[in-house]
Amino acid sequence: MIYQFVLGMAIAMWVLPKVITFILVSVNYSFLGPYLLSSLTHAYPSGIPGLALLLLRVSVGGLFLLHGYPKVKHLRRWAESINTPVFLCFISAWTMLGGGFFLILGFLTLLATLPILASMLFAILLHLIEGKPFVATDPYLIPGDQYKGPLGKSEPPSWEKAFMYCVMLIAIAVFGPGAYSLDALIFGG
Repeated sequence: MIYQFVLGMAIAMWVLPKVITFILVSVNYSFLGPYLLSSLTHAYPSGIPGLALLLLRVSVGGLFLLHGYPKVKHLRRWAESINTPVFLCFISAWTMLGGGFFLILGFLTLLATLPILASMLFAILLHLIEGKPFVATDPYLIPGDQYKGPLGKSEPPSWEKAFMYCVMLIAIAVFGPGAYSLDALIFGG
C-alpha cells in the first residue's frame, strides 16, 4: 500500500508539472508558465527572505492542518453549527487539510492557497451576515453566562482571525513559497 502512495506522489511531483508545462508551451501562452502553479511571481528568494517565507508557509500550513482535521472528523456537526450545507463544509474542510499539507511542503503553493483563501473569505462573509464584530469584545468584560466556548470561557466570535489568514495567504500567493520548497525545486529552473 505504501508503494502506491509513493508512486502517486512521484507522479504528482514530477510528471504532472511536466505535462502542464508541455501543454502551456504547445498552446504558446508563455506568460501563463507552469510557475503559476507555485506563485504569482516567478521568483524563489533564498537567504533571510526565503527563510521568512518558509516560516510563514509552514506556520500557516500547520495551522490549517490543525483547523482542517477536526472539521473533517466532525463534518456533520460542524456543518450544523454554522448552518451551511454539508457538501460546502466537506470542500472547505478538505481544502484546509490538503492545502495545509501542500503549504508545508511548498508544493503547488498557489493552487493550495487559493481554495483556502476562498474558504476564509466565506468565513468572513458568514461572520458579517451574523453581525459579528471584526475584533471581539474583551472576554473578561463579558458577563460570565453570556458567552462560553466549548471548554468554558473563551474568546467570543469575531472575523479577525479569518481576515488575518486571508492576509497571510495573499502574501504567500504573491511572494511564493521561497527557495526552500518543492516548487522551487520543480519550477525554479
